[in-house]
Amino acid sequence: MVRRYYDLPSLTALAVFEASARHLSFKLAAAELNVTPGAVSRQIKSIEDELGVPLFVRLASGVMLTSAGEDLYGVLASSFSRASDVVRTVKRGDRSKNVTVACTDAFATMWLIPRMPDFWNQHGEITVDHLISDNARDYRRAEVELRIRYGFGSWPDENAEMLFDDMIYPVCGPGFAQVHRDAVASSLPDLPLLHVDWVDPDWAGWDEVMRRAGIPHGPLRGRRFGKFFVALQAVQADQGIAVGWHRLVRNLVEDGKLVKITDLEVTAPGGYYLTWYDNRTLSPAAEVFREWLRTISAKERAV
Repeated sequence: MVRRYYDLPSLTALAVFEASARHLSFKLAAAELNVTPGAVSRQIKSIEDELGVPLFVRLASGVMLTSAGEDLYGVLASSFSRASDVVRTVKRGDRSKNVTVACTDAFATMWLIPRMPDFWNQHGEITVDHLISDNARDYRRAEVELRIRYGFGSWPDENAEMLFDDMIYPVCGPGFAQVHRDAVASSLPDLPLLHVDWVDPDWAGWDEVMRRAGIPHGPLRGRRFGKFFVALQAVQADQGIAVGWHRLVRNLVEDGKLVKITDLEVTAPGGYYLTWYDNRTLSPAAEVFREWLRTISAKERAV
């Protein structure tokens, strides 16, 4: 029998493991690969038997990666991404005119897309594909070269460059502000609060804002939304108060569609970062977009 040159498990098994680790679900991996969950389980077991260590912890609600699984997934995700990039380059023949950028729905809708005409006017020859998702796991997709993330500047296998910080304050609609014109920061827990359930835990919600402002409160009730933009539509309809992120809501406040209520302002715990893989060469289009983003971010910091 000829020994495998790289002494690796089969590529089929590794592909099954990568999909399972990316989804943290054997069922979703099976759907992606068009096989049965049982086939996925058998492939995972074969790798674990060959390596002699478990790669997943099986839970009632799904699976979690072990430390060995995290190590293997990190290497595979990066390697598959680079291989995919090369394959796309061969198919397309020219990477100089296309770049995929990932960011959240809120950032895309309220900050990036309104500024894109400036890029299109300067670089009409470059096609920018936008991967818009509130689930950061989508940012690991092979086609993504650049990511705009909110957080604290540290993500595995990525270079991170801070674009700008942010300020948080309560916002409401003009009618609501008129009715509650005597409201002060300490009375916020008693007013109707609108909550946004971000997938990314780094985004600060009402509990953290109250804690940072030193406002005593019990359990905070109120309506909940899955997207920031939808919550702001409810705010503009005078349905309550939301946590306003200055970089995202500034134009709405200036236009009078939103009103800052009370004098509460706190510095956001994180910032907005531009990231890219530290072991992957950016395409010429990605480098152009990165430089443009650096330029407009410098203007943003000055505001």
